[in-house]
Amino acid sequence: MRELVVISGKGGTGKTSLTAAFAFLAKNIVLCDADVDASDLHLLTEPFVMQKSDFKGGFLASINKELCMQCNICVSMCRFGAIDEALEISKLECEGCGICVDFCPANAIAFTEKTCGQWFVSQTRMGPMVHARLGIAEENSGKLVSLVRQEAKKLAQAYQRELIITDGPPGVGCPVIASIGDATALLVIVEPSVSGIHDMDRVVQLAQRFRVPVMVCVNKWDINQKQTAEIEIYAEKQGLNFLGKVPYDALFTQSMVQRKTIFEHDPSSETCRAVKDIWKRVLRAPEMNVLQHCEFN
Repeated sequence: MRELVVISGKGGTGKTSLTAAFAFLAKNIVLCDADVDASDLHLLTEPFVMQKSDFKGGFLASINKELCMQCNICVSMCRFGAIDEALEISKLECEGCGICVDFCPANAIAFTEKTCGQWFVSQTRMGPMVHARLGIAEENSGKLVSLVRQEAKKLAQAYQRELIITDGPPGVGCPVIASIGDATALLVIVEPSVSGIHDMDRVVQLAQRFRVPVMVCVNKWDINQKQTAEIEIYAEKQGLNFLGKVPYDALFTQSMVQRKTIFEHDPSSETCRAVKDIWKRVLRAPEMNVLQHCEFN
């Protein structure tokens, strides 16, 4: 079993649109949406939810007024200002550190695990999919990313699928770290801009720390051909596998509005041919170690 994680150094590079396009082309796969803070792969795959489970991460303090001595030690100890003078704890402000619980002389503060979101196992027209939804202002997204990846691996084993395609989060933070560990290879989607190149460099450095092979693809390459050339030079200097370029095309937006991939909207377009060529190079790349049963539907 292999896992290709599609990531980007910044948001808005077209990562999810390309992930959905690759998933439509491939066969014998499991889909995984690890961008739990702002998941949107489901908008293009229209999953039918077969299993829904709560995600619990972190703890929330609550005060038992009957036991409380009103000593206000908890108010003075809380560094997040989560406890007001009426001894009410704000669910949004509480960080779940537990210091109020440890220092309460009356043992009047309960510390319960909280539900931060949900994760799902679904069926899509591309194959089975694991995805999640993190609650508003909730944390522990890295833990949820690890969970959905683990469940995707279990699903791949159950369905005897050879490849997992994971739509990873943008940036270099905790969710990204959780999404790339133990991956077979990463495909970094870059847009040809100054910020795009800068953030690509950061995510490549992160991947190198984890010793995960990196492949690179430029999306919207024709909006700045000079920057695209710089990305190709960067990939060559870093010894990265440069897979190709996708032009700027309103086809992505048009298909997105219809909740479809570009191949379902206009499969004969030049852009579709470019994406198909890149997917062929992904499957034949040495980083993926020769996949033989995921060519095309």
